[in-house]
Amino acid sequence: MRVTRGLSSEAVGDAPAALTIGNFDGVHRAHQAMLERTVEAASDLDLVPTVLTFHPSPKEFFARAAGAAMLPRLSTVADKLQRFREAGIERAVIVEFNRELSQLSADAFVATVLEKQLRTRWLLVGDDFRFGHKRSGTVDTLRAATTFTVEQMHTVLIDGQRVSSTGVRAALANGDLDEAERLLGRAYAITGRVAHGRKLGRTLGFPTVNLPLRFTPPLSGICAVRVDGIDAVPHYGVASLGVRPTVDATAKPVLEVYLFDFDRELYGRRITVTFLKKLRDEKKFDDLAALTAQMQRDADAARDFIASHLGLPEAA
Repeated sequence: MRVTRGLSSEAVGDAPAALTIGNFDGVHRAHQAMLERTVEAASDLDLVPTVLTFHPSPKEFFARAAGAAMLPRLSTVADKLQRFREAGIERAVIVEFNRELSQLSADAFVATVLEKQLRTRWLLVGDDFRFGHKRSGTVDTLRAATTFTVEQMHTVLIDGQRVSSTGVRAALANGDLDEAERLLGRAYAITGRVAHGRKLGRTLGFPTVNLPLRFTPPLSGICAVRVDGIDAVPHYGVASLGVRPTVDATAKPVLEVYLFDFDRELYGRRITVTFLKKLRDEKKFDDLAALTAQMQRDADAARDFIASHLGLPEAA
């Protein structure tokens, strides 16, 4: 898959595109349906299956400009690109959403971005897609173009519920990992590179693998997890996702994983942590002794959950 960052005055690609546009946060089941349809149309029409996405998203841009709280992110850019690749997308264009782009009129976006730069011949958008300055562009604006045809994606429902990034965030905020998995089409996971931490866990008897986060995740708390990217087989453990209120309440969110029966260094390794079960919320303890005792109970609970679902040995 060819990845292009930004737009220029020239065409981004040599071949005309079957294009879909969106933020694709989480690449949930509705997004997956859009990617599948785009790849299918590209094959039928001999076009390049292409995605146009934004970083930051328009919602993030306007929230930052207004000084408002940022929405939690479901996925990183790298996560999105991996999902695009797996879906068969051949070209991904990542555009910084900034003030200049926010001021671009709907007609100028069609003429400059879609027609000239992306050479769009077929376009798929979501059922609630709006674009251009003050969200003035609609699907009717797109259908007025003469150089490409437009499809509007139907709403994807699961058991009568609309699949959306908002719905996934709500499920994760409530600790409902099963509901999040139903909407995502897979278990919720975070991928990142292992970094050095404060090594406090090691002194407490629970050495952890640390993944600093550049974004605020929608999930927090203590969870049973599976970790991939270390060996050919997965490893399991218990993870703390949040701000560590007992030791550093002002820190940015961090993901710390205690791997069962594991003692190797992983610094710099890119791993994926999949969340299997939320055990409890974060809690501030009076002292490190109380924290350590709770960490042991959490590890035992995670082992027992994993044993009952995956057949691994239970806690002693």
